[in-house]
Amino acid sequence: MENPGKRSFRDVIVVGFAMFAIFFGAGNLIFPPYLGMVSGEEWFKGFICFIIADAGLAIITVLAMIRYDGTIWCVLKRLSKPAAAILAVISMLCVGPLLCIPRTCATTFELGVLPLIPACSSWVFGAIFFAAVFILTVKPSAVIDIIGKFLTPALLLTLAVLFVKGIVLPIGGIAAAQEGAQVAKEGFHAGYQTMDVFGALAITLVVVNTVKGKGYTGAKSQFSMISKSSLVAVLGLFFVYCALTFLGATSGELQLGDINQAGLVVTITERLLSRFGVVLLAVIVLFACLTTAIGLVSSSAEFFSRITKNKISYPVMVGIICAVATIISNVGISTMIAIATPLLNTIYPIMLTQIVLSFFNEKIHNDYVFRGAALGALITCVLGVACDFGANIPIIEKLPLASLDLEWILPAAICGLMGAVIPAKRRQRAATAAGR
Repeated sequence: MENPGKRSFRDVIVVGFAMFAIFFGAGNLIFPPYLGMVSGEEWFKGFICFIIADAGLAIITVLAMIRYDGTIWCVLKRLSKPAAAILAVISMLCVGPLLCIPRTCATTFELGVLPLIPACSSWVFGAIFFAAVFILTVKPSAVIDIIGKFLTPALLLTLAVLFVKGIVLPIGGIAAAQEGAQVAKEGFHAGYQTMDVFGALAITLVVVNTVKGKGYTGAKSQFSMISKSSLVAVLGLFFVYCALTFLGATSGELQLGDINQAGLVVTITERLLSRFGVVLLAVIVLFACLTTAIGLVSSSAEFFSRITKNKISYPVMVGIICAVATIISNVGISTMIAIATPLLNTIYPIMLTQIVLSFFNEKIHNDYVFRGAALGALITCVLGVACDFGANIPIIEKLPLASLDLEWILPAAICGLMGAVIPAKRRQRAATAAGR
């Protein structure tokens, strides 16, 4: 009979590797090197800010959700029903057909296909990519085990070759940070752009169901298993992102001009491993992004099918999401990032207030605390985005942590405290006491 401890350890590694691949596979490869190039000698400072805003917030989200049922509703349940529904739909649109899913295809095309087949049409590739996603999503297989046992080790091995070569024989020296670069702010922005908090909101239920399928049926054993797996994922992301940021920093003296995020990764890989490296990178990126797309399409289709009370069936919803994502993927990574920034800067902080407060769900008996914090974050973020588009609102720049785009924290805290003094309705107190 197999040792239960050995089996548990193996499950932790497999699930942890899978979580790492799902968070990493959606094109996150492109952000750390660019951050390193911009940050220069301050690359580690930028990396720390990046890892906090990316992996740190994503794992906090997972831990918040596994305390309950693993769905997005569990962190939004203290808001009003209309507000929770609107926020959930917007979040799932971001992680689904509007941003994250199209980016998996665009990343694969720009990193893997274009360097090898420059004449390839993005429309043709997009159609092929999402046809494969559709086929694999309509009849899903053991995705978590496939990723954890096979794809992630191959991905890590390939990246290890790249990292060792880049550290032993760097492609250039590390220059000073680019003029005008705010390294900490750039790090937080890059962490936001990965959208891994939204990814965590989508895939946590998949992880929970996988762990249940492995025999961990008790709430305590599930929490322990996923917590340990999350630590494996965080450690993997930490070392991989750190190495990628360093590789980007070594490109600072190459004078690459207005190169974009995807182009920089290809350039670094080709200089380190020649043409073979580009081919190898293309294969790994293809499978990593394909797997992530399958997971996100499946989660999104399940969510939107339930929203419509199954009037639109799961297979039909999968087809709709794949079709929309095919169209959007053709705008390119840089355009998607530009479009995503104002939306992320508005929605992310609101979700973060609810995620953090959910840890104190049993201690806070007044829903107005949650609603006040969300409202404070929303107002501040809308004004901040208006400033980014040229509006003159001096008070925003004077708020604490404004230099890091975290000016929403103080207003959210103040509005949450103001909500605490509003008398809670009797049904709120009863619902909280009953554990909702």
